[in-house]
Order: sequence, then structure tokens, then C-alpha cells
Amino acid sequence: MATFEIEQAEGMRWVRVDLEDDDVRTERGALNHLTGAVTMDVPLPSLKAWWVSLFSDESMLRPRYQGTGSVHLDSTLGGYHIMDVTPDERWILDTKCFWASDGEVSIGIHREPVWSAWLADQGLLWYKTALQGEGQVVLSVDGPVQEVNLVNDRLVADGPFVVARTAGLRLSIRRPARSLLSFWLSGQRRAYVYEGTGKLLLCTTPYWRQRMQKERVRDAAAYA
Repeated sequence: MATFEIEQAEGMRWVRVDLEDDDVRTERGALNHLTGAVTMDVPLPSLKAWWVSLFSDESMLRPRYQGTGSVHLDSTLGGYHIMDVTPDERWILDTKCFWASDGEVSIGIHREPVWSAWLADQGLLWYKTALQGEGQVVLSVDGPVQEVNLVNDRLVADGPFVVARTAGLRLSIRRPARSLLSFWLSGQRRAYVYEGTGKLLLCTTPYWRQRMQKERVRDAAAYA
């Protein structure tokens, strides 16, 4: 399998992938540079994946790097998280969280319920990347990641802080308060509710440089 390592310097983080007659899939446009006898191609997605790409922010074109050498991916003020995928689990990633994966990991598609998509301001069709197989996967995240295990339980989050979850957990978008009066007085407009049995990866605190960058972009857009 490919070997993934997160490196950092000057407040920036990036992923280095070492290949030994192996292959890795990455997000489209993620390459920074590579060394060694490594070739790149882009497997064409299925017709379903092409159709999904018309209605989704997820890219279905994921370049593949094969051979022996090192692949360095782009750096960020945010961070990355390396997770393990096992054959008995199917993982659902949040939008734009996929960054790279072993070639043995199968990349699929998951669609959230229409009502949840509408309440989350994602339109009517909310597609996400789904993973299955065996190997390692790199997620693009804003900060440190915490793994939470639920057993017939639920987790309620104020926003899209869950970057990945197993298929045993259902997502719904609801009012955080039971009454309409409490809803308007609380200042909490909607909650992301995860229910069932499974694992989820929670990222609630961004790295400070990433937060400052996002606030700067938001302020610039507000005054544009």
C-alpha cells in the first residue's frame, strides 16, 4: 500500500505519498510535484458519476499516480487527517473532504435525503463521496479531528463539523429547539443530527491561521 505522511513548515501543511510499485488516487488538481518513476492518468468515471458531477460540488475525476517514487500534494493553512478504511465499513465523507486514498480503496457516491439537502442549503441533490475497501485515506480538514463512537445514540452539531461518518449513522437537519419560540430566541437556526450506531470524525476547532484566512476572505467578499 501507499505510505502517507503529513509534513509541515512555515505554518503550512501538505501530504507526501511514497509509492513502491503501487498507486494512489488524489483529488483533482491536488498535485504539487512528484519524483521518481511515477506516471499519472485519470480513470474515466461511470455514467452515473458523470451525471452526479453536473449537480454536485464533488469532482468525480480523481487522478491516479502509479509506480515507484514520491508524490507531494498541495499545501494548506488548514490540515489533513489520515484514516483507515476496513472492508466491513462504508464511510461517507462531507463535501470536498476527500484528498487522497490508496488504490485499493473504492470511491463511490452517496446521496443525502432531499429534505436534509434542502435544509442544509445544498439544493435538492446533495451528493457526497463514499469509500469502501481496505487502505488509508487522507481527508482535507480545517483543524484537529476527533473520532466519536455512537451506539444507538445521537450527536447534535451546530454546523457541518462532522467530516466523515460510517453508513450506520443517519444525517438529518432539524431545529435545535422543540418550540418555535425557543427556536427564534436561541439564535441557533439549524442543527446537524447524526443518529444510529457507528463512527464519526468530528472537526470543531480550526487551526488559527485557517480561521484568519477564512475571515479575511469573508470580509473581503462583504465589502466587494
